[in-house]
Amino acid sequence: MTFEIKGNQFIKNGKPIKIISGAVHYFRNLPDTWRGIFKKMRAMGCNCVETYCAWNMHEKHPGEFDFSGILDIAKFIETAKEEGLMAIVRPGPYICAEWEFGGLPWWIQKDEEIEIRCSNKAYIKYFDRYLDNLLGQIRPLLCTNGGNIIMLQCENEYGYYGDDKEYLNYLKEGYIKRGMNVPLFTSDGSEEGHILDGYIPGCLSTLNFGSRVEENFGKAHDRLFPDSPKMCMEMWNGWFDAWGDEKHHTTSAEDYAKVVDDMLKRGSLNMYMFIGGTNFGFMSGANHYEKFAPDVTSYDYDAMLTECGDITPKYMAVREVIKKYTDEELPEIPANRIKKAYGKVELTEQSGIFDNLDNLSKPQYTDIPKCMEYYGEGYGYTAYRSTLNRDYNDVELYFESIGDRAQIYINRELIGTVYINENTTLKFSAKAGDVLTVLCENMGRANFGAKMMRKKGIAGRLLIDDKIHFGWEVYTLPMDNLEKVDYSSPAPAEKSVFYKGYFEIDETADTFIKLDNFTKGFVTVNGFNLGRYWEIGPQQTLYLPASLLKKGTNEIVVFESDAIKGKPEVEFVDTPILG
Repeated sequence: MTFEIKGNQFIKNGKPIKIISGAVHYFRNLPDTWRGIFKKMRAMGCNCVETYCAWNMHEKHPGEFDFSGILDIAKFIETAKEEGLMAIVRPGPYICAEWEFGGLPWWIQKDEEIEIRCSNKAYIKYFDRYLDNLLGQIRPLLCTNGGNIIMLQCENEYGYYGDDKEYLNYLKEGYIKRGMNVPLFTSDGSEEGHILDGYIPGCLSTLNFGSRVEENFGKAHDRLFPDSPKMCMEMWNGWFDAWGDEKHHTTSAEDYAKVVDDMLKRGSLNMYMFIGGTNFGFMSGANHYEKFAPDVTSYDYDAMLTECGDITPKYMAVREVIKKYTDEELPEIPANRIKKAYGKVELTEQSGIFDNLDNLSKPQYTDIPKCMEYYGEGYGYTAYRSTLNRDYNDVELYFESIGDRAQIYINRELIGTVYINENTTLKFSAKAGDVLTVLCENMGRANFGAKMMRKKGIAGRLLIDDKIHFGWEVYTLPMDNLEKVDYSSPAPAEKSVFYKGYFEIDETADTFIKLDNFTKGFVTVNGFNLGRYWEIGPQQTLYLPASLLKKGTNEIVVFESDAIKGKPEVEFVDTPILG
């Protein structure tokens, strides 16, 4: 296959082509679902798939790269080719995507010299190593090498962020030097300033928007690039949800189909998202402007397919539009995956966080509490403990800076919760010798904007009675190996508790976990972290894909940070509740 840009057209194998693409993130969808998703793309009329790449997943630890399982991007792209799809890849290094830290690895924050998304030498050193490894995976899959990758993006929506042209050109030249000899592109908002700050000479300029095609291209793009192909690289068909939103975001199927029609009259498009998938584990990101807004676990996005891959009315409406722009008869639409309601499961074992601190971590000692990154951890929770050296009566505990939310204990009694959006102070009383514990949660780093580098844990001094309190032992709790939790201790007195149970099944199928009796925490099934839950919603169930289950006995562990509201049981239902 050959692919090139000539004038204002995309040319495939010598003939003009409209790119009709959909966004699918391999790292948000388990590998056994990829082929089925691609078949549904072809049945809707797509000829291309687009994906971001998540640096923080591929390089979880400095210099250690993982391209296996859900991270096997080469297999993802090869499977797309087998199903008749071209591919557009957006490696980053920054991707946004409502993903933790915009796809950047947390550990780069440990370098005091770091400044992200610019010509900073430390940043360049780290992302050069990442691109060397990632692009080595996808280079054989370029269309110039017999594969199906037709275009690559340099950076992402940089026009919203900064103005370092030296950095952008360094990225572009780095792609070229690594043999990325397919068309390169940028994508930005439609305002002239966004386009100009994000554009790299020699790259195709594309836009991101969700409506008003003529207006968005007419603002500046038509004037700046009159002889360039017109492509919307992110035609938003829904939106993401944050904890505390009133309800799950949805948009009209008919309105979106009209926008697709308008764009295909103009040129090419990539529907964002075709399927959103799931922010498994602790990988949901956040926005942080006036308030901190952490994203929910589901990335359903009200996309063409639901979070679990089901056909939607929006899919059907867009399919009818695409039929007008293709000469081929569309394949039959594949069936949806089987869902099961396995019923209620009681969690019969429980163990408090305090009895397990030494099982899960080793204490580190510091004069004052510092951010979680300082102690060598990026995700999960951090427990800060200190013994009080005198009596306190109705005094104020004050956090100079905290990210993001924490339970405050005196001995094993929960005395309050602080949250960056609500309060950073707490009144308390205690005796000399009492143990103060602050269990601090990282709820997701900002994925967009100027506050991306804000640290997690206790990122500033902690004051008691207007004085700095010294002398702390600190436990990092990434929660990545819960096999170490000991359930043999007596019933816990604290509210932050691990609950474990087992359930038997004779057939594996997709299902959804309902947690009505729980308040806030996360869930693992057979050791796989499904993600966070929080009673404030809008999301009320967690998606559990079939491939994470097994016939026979399955284990479920719930870590509840705030206290349960009733019997420790969950319910497996066959329908998601997203709010």
